[in-house]
Amino acid sequence: MSALNPLVPSGYDIVWSVIALIAAVLMVVALVSLMRSTRRLTSRQALAWVLVVLLVPVAGPAAWLAIGRRAGMPRREA
Repeated sequence: MSALNPLVPSGYDIVWSVIALIAAVLMVVALVSLMRSTRRLTSRQALAWVLVVLLVPVAGPAAWLAIGRRAGMPRREA
């Protein structure tokens, strides 16, 4: 008897595995970036961002990388 599941082709397994891997890498990158910028954030801000990154799988890390890193930066004057 074949071990293949006729309902879910193996291509779907590969695609979802790649998506999960990308999400995990994005989370790790966001957490490393967050830990490097804790000097600029208060402890509450850092805790809130860590919770967002961990609890909201793709949108949390994307939000930190797009918005959060810049939020604590001092503004440059022209």
